[in-house]
Amino acid sequence: MGSAGIGTGELLGLLLRVSINMRHPGQWKAPSEDGEVLIWPDVGEIQKETLANQKLLSEAHGVRIGGVPLPEIRQWMRKWIDAPASGAVIGAGHQVELFHPGVWAKNILIDQLAKKMDGAGYQFSIDTDEPKHLDLRWPGGRRPITDDPKLPTAQWTGLLDAPTPVHAELIEKELSAGSKEWGFRPTALDFLHSLKRLTMEIPRLAPLLISALHELDWSLGLRHSAMAVEPLWESEGYLLCVHHLAARAAEFATDYNAVLHEYRQEKGIHSPGRPWPDLRVMGDECEIPFWLDSLKEGTRLRATVKLRGGQSVLVCPSGDEFSFDREINGWQAAQNLKRFLSAQRLRLSPRALALTLFLRLIVCDQFVHGIGGALYDEVTDRVITRRLRIQAPHFCVTTATLLFPSAVGRKRVELTPLLNEGRRLRHGALDAEKLKLVQQMATLPRCSPERSKVFYQMHARLADQQHRAEYQAWEQRVEQARQRLAEETDLFDRELFYALQPQSRLMELIDKYRAEFA
Repeated sequence: MGSAGIGTGELLGLLLRVSINMRHPGQWKAPSEDGEVLIWPDVGEIQKETLANQKLLSEAHGVRIGGVPLPEIRQWMRKWIDAPASGAVIGAGHQVELFHPGVWAKNILIDQLAKKMDGAGYQFSIDTDEPKHLDLRWPGGRRPITDDPKLPTAQWTGLLDAPTPVHAELIEKELSAGSKEWGFRPTALDFLHSLKRLTMEIPRLAPLLISALHELDWSLGLRHSAMAVEPLWESEGYLLCVHHLAARAAEFATDYNAVLHEYRQEKGIHSPGRPWPDLRVMGDECEIPFWLDSLKEGTRLRATVKLRGGQSVLVCPSGDEFSFDREINGWQAAQNLKRFLSAQRLRLSPRALALTLFLRLIVCDQFVHGIGGALYDEVTDRVITRRLRIQAPHFCVTTATLLFPSAVGRKRVELTPLLNEGRRLRHGALDAEKLKLVQQMATLPRCSPERSKVFYQMHARLADQQHRAEYQAWEQRVEQARQRLAEETDLFDRELFYALQPQSRLMELIDKYRAEFA
């Protein structure tokens, strides 16, 4: 039952080592120990909630977006992404990057949950987000995954070119040389081999990374689909929702900002920028939760509409305008908006809340978050309930910790106790004499030459302690500890690329999820 190849004793061991976190939402915590997993709620409850989400969203005919019943839009979107007609759609999303094991754990969960529920798993790769974590780092080395000079300035990952074959070869050689002393072969070498081969066919970085990472996951037995979101933002199912929201921009901004204020008050947050800023409303101008991307210039700005006579109007950099008419049928509105944006070479890409709101309501039956996304989606839940008057669909949370293998079982250097020891060595031998000098200073007038003389006398004696053999030996130990600490920075970095692990450790993590579903 999902545990082929695992003996009974091993299976029990895996079950015992899995950390199932049943905390209240907002109190999730990433596992601190190597090999530990967080799943919230437990897998049985996730399956029940997935079925509940399906029922809720498939029967919400009274919820209309652009005049179209919610279930109709969901069916249209399911066909568009080529999902099976029946069975749950399990989704997760993340930026296109070299993500760490905690993020990769979401791919494992969507795979296992989809198999258990006879559904389909989708990893939505956010190629319209700002480029992040595109350096391949390992203990003793690092290289950007592409030599495209636009890497530091690109507004979103989809603008970047794939690495040149020479650059891909350089990364592979350096990682191969660096890993010879590790005692294991990192799976990243297989990933880089795929990357080099695929660069001959895929000229852009985002689809190249999506394909190479998906190929790696496939080799590990994971059977989810990997989908770039950029094409999604041109689909009528998405643009229908954008049109509906933008046509009601002022109402949405009022509810959105009210929910944020309530959330901040409940959580004791005083910064107006956390977890993200309010939508700006000034005079006849209202911000909407999208980016307005210029596909021609490769630039973006926060999308805003003008409020005129009860209608919202998008004013383009060219001066052309599009009016969001709330009376028009949603499908027709989506086609009109699509034609306009295409002619202007513009795109309305969702920002954080709008993105997960769309995926959770329109595309998926269950959405898998990491801890950060789950905390943010506590706000999304409130927006859904406030705007649509329905219960927000459930989401689930998972993450995991896989330390770099050389760090497993190794105790990290702690400088604080060592520094305290040095303080005792410097001051302890003079405790009685120092106290006598301090008392003497207290009897002398402030700023007097006599007081200054005693002060410098005390510090001269303290300085003499540094020449003692015991103190010098301590200084040497501190220097060694600092060097070890610098070496250990990467070893204990939880955010190293997951494929730096050997294949066996990645399979062990997959087996832990399989054991839970068994």
